Amino acid sequence: MKRFTLLVAIIMALLVPQSTNARTGVTYSPGASGFSIETNSDAQQVKLRIYKDGLGGKPVKTVNMKREQAGGTLWQATVKGDLKGKFYTFDVKYGGKFRGECAGIWATAVGVNGKRGAIVDMTETDPQGWKADVRPNIPAKDLVLYEMHHRDFSIDESGGFTYKGKFLALTEPRAINHLKTLGVNAVHILPSFDYASVDETRLNEPQYNWGYDPVNYNVPEGGYSTDPYKPEVRINEFKQMVQALHKAGIKVILDVVYNHTWNIDGSNFQLTRPDYFYRKNADGSYSNGSGCGNETASEREGMRQYMVESVKYWVDEYHIDGFRFDLMGVHDIETMNAIRNAVPQDIFIYGEGWSAGNCAYPGDKLAMKAHIQQMPGIAAFSDCIRDGLRGPWDSNSKAAFLGGVKGYEESLKFGIVGAIQHPGVDYSKVNYSKAPYATEPTQMIAYVSCHDDMCLVDRLKASVKGITTDELIRLDLLAQTVVMTSQGVPFMLSGEEMLRDKKGVHNSYESPDSINHLDWDNMERYPQVMEYYKNLIAMRKAHPAFHMGSADMVRRNLDFLPTENCLVAFHINGKNVPGEQWNDIYVAFNTHKRARSIEVPEGTYTVVCRNIKCDQAGLTTIKGGKVTIPAQSALIIHN
Repeated sequence: MKRFTLLVAIIMALLVPQSTNARTGVTYSPGASGFSIETNSDAQQVKLRIYKDGLGGKPVKTVNMKREQAGGTLWQATVKGDLKGKFYTFDVKYGGKFRGECAGIWATAVGVNGKRGAIVDMTETDPQGWKADVRPNIPAKDLVLYEMHHRDFSIDESGGFTYKGKFLALTEPRAINHLKTLGVNAVHILPSFDYASVDETRLNEPQYNWGYDPVNYNVPEGGYSTDPYKPEVRINEFKQMVQALHKAGIKVILDVVYNHTWNIDGSNFQLTRPDYFYRKNADGSYSNGSGCGNETASEREGMRQYMVESVKYWVDEYHIDGFRFDLMGVHDIETMNAIRNAVPQDIFIYGEGWSAGNCAYPGDKLAMKAHIQQMPGIAAFSDCIRDGLRGPWDSNSKAAFLGGVKGYEESLKFGIVGAIQHPGVDYSKVNYSKAPYATEPTQMIAYVSCHDDMCLVDRLKASVKGITTDELIRLDLLAQTVVMTSQGVPFMLSGEEMLRDKKGVHNSYESPDSINHLDWDNMERYPQVMEYYKNLIAMRKAHPAFHMGSADMVRRNLDFLPTENCLVAFHINGKNVPGEQWNDIYVAFNTHKRARSIEVPEGTYTVVCRNIKCDQAGLTTIKGGKVTIPAQSALIIHN
């Protein structure tokens, strides 16, 4: 009789409309829910426990899952009845001992703090109009990336947000209007999946973390929702955020951290398949290429499949437009290419082309910056242009080009052309890359600062002795002019448009709001900064000469003027760039504390950028010949 009842439940589950996601390990329908989990082949038993709540209480049902076949790795169970609103855990026995309850690796909904998986009908989590949501069609060459942390952006009273520190803050008019006015068209949100370091049961207390400590990779973080106890809320509010940004024509890039987990013994990976997902050294110790105590083994079939399916899930379920891979250099090239090929080509993929330590995998097979040419359609951050501008990564106090230090000119030129092969760059003098690493300029991310290390203002204060407020603003704007006129994909840290600082803190991953928050009152204190940023971005977006998108076009149409110490200048032949209205464009960067000059052909030129002003409509006109670049500033002219 029991077998007959179970058979009926299974048949009903097949006949009744289901909320199904094969990746999750849970298939829900009002008639029955199916559960599955993959283990190592030596697993002895798997218990499925069903709970009423996300924390506490005793199981309302415990089920012994069935192995699909003798010696197999797949375990399954079907539980009849409507389980919507209930929670579940898996507990796997190895060597005569159960390892401990967890949500499994495929959970897409969880209870508070992600301890238990949640059984939800995902179709009920969609906001109104979600099916009509469309990803903005913005080619990689046209992107302007804006990196932000949810709490940083909206937590301060000066911002006037209703949903401070939440996903929903990015649905508010203040946020949307600011982003549209600034002109960025892609928001890169720091890790927004469920992570460990914020206790969602104590959100009334001050807590902060960047979120690079993954727990449940396929579930939004509850700390950014208005109610982490209700699994549907975080999912719905994340979708509302994406929907609002898409309506504004802004792409959403998700920062993903597949290279390590928050710990080993307590991770969902280790509790279900011990030691399968992690690399080990020859002596049996865990490899630590992530610098966080462990590194994942992307080259293994199960981990590779997990990464591919996880990325596809975020694209399909949440309409995500792109992914930034944390420590991409820990992953293998084959896996990154598999991810690239598994999602639509308009999904933008980029990452850190380095690791934080030695990996237990051959270096020539890792997705390092130097191997980007083996990964078509994937981009890497350029630490060459970053450190060429601000100074080396291993010292806060050492300056480079911005500080008037000679010897970094070729590093800037390397970044200006987008890390491609170009006859005007002397690669032997580039700070880190002694050869081009990109096949196309869209494979290089141009930036001067991000959430890591000091923000731009703090770095300038630490490295340029005796810097005045005037110099600070001039050099800040000069740095972003280099970034925004690079042929790579430009990237900026949120708040730089309002002269953000972090009180000199180098690594603010767990610093309080007083360090990390954006001070929106700076918009009134330094209005010229936001004005310059928005005009600079508007100029880049309006003129294809600054984002040609093709290595051949860059080689044909961009040439450098004679390089001098602390002075870099280049010319773009706009006549050969489709859609470009300016003919000859000259761009120069001068970090001397006195004016310098360059020679340009005779004629009349319109000045669109000089000192701390930028306006593509034109500031004034000048004659050719010897043209002056004011101290510590950029000059852009055209005819």
